[in-house]
Amino acid sequence: MPHKKEPLILASTSPFRRQLLENAGLKVKAVAPQLDERALEAPLEGSGASAEDVALILAEAKALDVSERNPLGWVIGGDQTLSLGDRLYHKPADMEGARRHLLTLSGKTHQLNSAVVLARAGDVVWRHVSVANMTMRKLDPAFIGRHLSNVGEKALSSVGAYQVEGEGIQLFDRIEGDYFTIVGLPLLPLLSKLREVGAIDG
Repeated sequence: MPHKKEPLILASTSPFRRQLLENAGLKVKAVAPQLDERALEAPLEGSGASAEDVALILAEAKALDVSERNPLGWVIGGDQTLSLGDRLYHKPADMEGARRHLLTLSGKTHQLNSAVVLARAGDVVWRHVSVANMTMRKLDPAFIGRHLSNVGEKALSSVGAYQVEGEGIQLFDRIEGDYFTIVGLPLLPLLSKLREVGAIDG
């Protein structure tokens, strides 16, 4: 059984993921992965990899990169993809990109695919992906403009150009999936695994 004092390391600079873990009472150290995510993702496009596969591959790459440099810790890697049919979305580069995102998602149900990977000593110990189905209401283009003006640059920090924990909740008719999956870290399965391996008190 591993010693309780082995550190928990989050392979991410995401303030949202770190906050979720800290809110759950975990002491975590955040270490940025040294990866080019777009370069990792490029060969997957057109390869037949599903949106869930892409999220898992990226989460695993982050976890392994940080784990190899921090072999004594339990390293948590996370990634989230957004898919609508066969299309995979990326974070919008600018406000016009955010506007186009919301226009194409308007009135449709898209999927948020949240992957989490646990690594130790450069090896993957566990991987998991949870999916949330997000049904956006039919949005008036003028409303989209006003909404983006209200939320500002925050729209560029998420793949869907919205945050359901803020004003983005107004964009939706129906959500199927848990809050943690939507924010980008399937927390309940992760906590269960951390207890199972003895990384946290259980």
